[in-house]
Amino acid sequence: MPNPERQRIDSFLSAFARRQAARTVDLPGGFAVYDDAFAHSHANNQVVIETAVDSEALPGIAEEALGHLPHRMISVLDDETGTACAEPLIRAGYTHSTYLVMLHAGPVPAGGPAEEVDLDALRVPLARRWRGFLPHADDEVIRHLVDRREARRRGADVVRFLGARTEEGEIASWADLYLDPASGTAQIEDLITSEAHLNRGYADAVLATALRMAADMGCGTRFLIADAADWPRHWYERRGFSVIGHSHCFERG
Repeated sequence: MPNPERQRIDSFLSAFARRQAARTVDLPGGFAVYDDAFAHSHANNQVVIETAVDSEALPGIAEEALGHLPHRMISVLDDETGTACAEPLIRAGYTHSTYLVMLHAGPVPAGGPAEEVDLDALRVPLARRWRGFLPHADDEVIRHLVDRREARRRGADVVRFLGARTEEGEIASWADLYLDPASGTAQIEDLITSEAHLNRGYADAVLATALRMAADMGCGTRFLIADAADWPRHWYERRGFSVIGHSHCFERG
């Protein structure tokens, strides 16, 4: 029997992708999202698969939907579908990443010292961090990866950018918080800390603030997506998150 929390989360993720997009096109098993303003952002120009699809046909479906772009990205929300699609997509030249859907089941922190900030306050630390992740990317790519956060405001009923500051006022760690009070669902996304401020508790401050805000807005389903192959999953587990499912991402180019 499908996990009702997981169903709620998948519905939230699908709705967020559609609402954030400048335009969408329905496809077998899902849809494609596009935003020409952020053409270098794979997440803003991709195929999202929600339900069972002909796995052998999926590479062709993606090619038709994304053929005008230099990249291909396919997000598959359902674990069984993603597993079935892996072999045909890998044969077609895609890399495969598995992600964990992690639900917060621990006690909600009393709060944290992070605060809501505007995008302008995040531009410099965001750009610096992206430069670290993608040292060979040109200025336009970095600009798209920073500015695409503005489009995220469309994705949910309430979108907040949170930041924890140093004593000097510099934003050391930050994250997005997406809230849908009507369904009681909240997503914490892109929790990142500046390299110069790692291991000083700033990420904890942001996470605690986000969880408290979500609970105060009546969101009992509080979740995030973590890379199955990377260390932060264990950091989240120690803070009350547990794995309730898997999703898949396939990329090429």
